Amino acid sequence: MPKVSIIMATYNCESTLRGSIDSILHQSYKDWEFVICDDCSKDSTFSILKEYEQKYPGKFVILQNEKNLKLSFSLNHCLDNCKGDYIARMDGDDISVENRLERQVQFLDEHPEYALVGTSMLPFNEKGDRPIRYAKPEPNKNDMLNRSPFFHATIMMRKEAYNMIDRYLVSKRTTRAQDYDMWFRFFARGLKGYNLQEPLYRVLEDDNAIRRRTFKTRCHEVQTRLIGYRLLNYPLYKYIYAFKPILAAITPVGVMQWFHEVTDKKSGL
Repeated sequence: MPKVSIIMATYNCESTLRGSIDSILHQSYKDWEFVICDDCSKDSTFSILKEYEQKYPGKFVILQNEKNLKLSFSLNHCLDNCKGDYIARMDGDDISVENRLERQVQFLDEHPEYALVGTSMLPFNEKGDRPIRYAKPEPNKNDMLNRSPFFHATIMMRKEAYNMIDRYLVSKRTTRAQDYDMWFRFFARGLKGYNLQEPLYRVLEDDNAIRRRTFKTRCHEVQTRLIGYRLLNYPLYKYIYAFKPILAAITPVGVMQWFHEVTDKKSGL
């Protein structure tokens, strides 16, 4: 039985998928299984997944939804089929640095008081690498006011912790905020997480990443924040922070890109 299960949900990512999977095959840590759920892709994504399953018997568990059911459902489907004690996330267009799993397993083995460990990450696009995006080493519930405390795709969480927080919420409200919703429940249960400062994850971020967050999804994020603020017993005067997504929605894309670049340089410092 593998110690680590890596979970991934895929949808129409044929152009980047091989590089993402190969970065796991090249990991220095080898005691893993890769559980991947294809969310009814329309391109050759599922065929590529089946190739890896046949080429590396016993290392891949390939699932497929009968229809497109979005990220939360697909990740929960993966979790239903995991055997590992530690669950690592991965996206189909990103790259894990060679020693990512090794460093995260080492941390969880040595620090049983933490339920998860994330990492900093290095964004990149067709123009090259961008500034490293750092995460606060040991975030707490108050950090939820400003930004997500963990970079979702970088995390490795204990399986028992996933079960304690009821995994991912399947809801239209969390379509682009699955992780943010989960972190509210994470801190509400009194769990602790840590972020390694090493950029052990390379995340693909093209210039359209900000545009994919529509006004509707921003409004859903406000709703998620309000629910989460009540869950964490924030004082009422802090509820104004819940409306930050609306401000982001009406801010020009160029200004938002500049803002992210500035905050990326300052984060973690």
